[in-house]
Amino acid sequence: MRDARSRSEAISHRWDLTPKEAMALQLELAGRVVRQDRIGEVRRVCGIDVGFEEDGAVTRAAVAVLAFPGLELVEHATARRKTRFPYVPGLLSFREIPAVLEALAQLRIRPDLALCDGQGIAHPRRCGLASHIGLAAGLPSIGVAKTRLIGEHRAPRDRRGAWVPLLDAGETIGAVLRTRAGVKPLYVSIGHRVSLPSAIAYVMACCTRYRLPETTRWAHRLASVDAGGGR
Repeated sequence: MRDARSRSEAISHRWDLTPKEAMALQLELAGRVVRQDRIGEVRRVCGIDVGFEEDGAVTRAAVAVLAFPGLELVEHATARRKTRFPYVPGLLSFREIPAVLEALAQLRIRPDLALCDGQGIAHPRRCGLASHIGLAAGLPSIGVAKTRLIGEHRAPRDRRGAWVPLLDAGETIGAVLRTRAGVKPLYVSIGHRVSLPSAIAYVMACCTRYRLPETTRWAHRLASVDAGGGR
């Protein structure tokens, strides 16, 4: 029942937009992002990886679903489709999400939470890849980015679990999270239907011995093997 309700909450829109239209849509979608916990029990988490083939002409998306909290791989799917949106910084979700939605549709096991390799509300228009995926798929989502897009912050302490706020014009738009001592922090932000404290907790629960969460590592690995990378 919960899965059916989540799917019914997924938004749909045209994807054949100009960059100007896409920016306007991001501003509209940002108002529909839920920044509080509305998630339920989490038993399966997924990681999403997106890459490009044939000099960008083909978009390739991989989704890895892991049991939670054990983090064992339980299912995965990949999808390829023609790339139809140009490369425009800040609008990457319009280029990548159509393939992601195709990969998600192939899954027999629907994840309860998506950890996305990208920004959530830590975005100039407060609707980055993770927020857009959450809205488009009807999934709770978290942005887990390796680099900062916008905002300012102090350096978090050099210990596992330390974090400081990521601020933009006085608004807290994310957390700069140290997942392991001695490594660069990650930029965690609300995607959709997950509060920032919960987002931090889920990211830490999905990080074991490495800087990146296991969801991201599995999705990268499966995408690389599928693309012939052999790892």
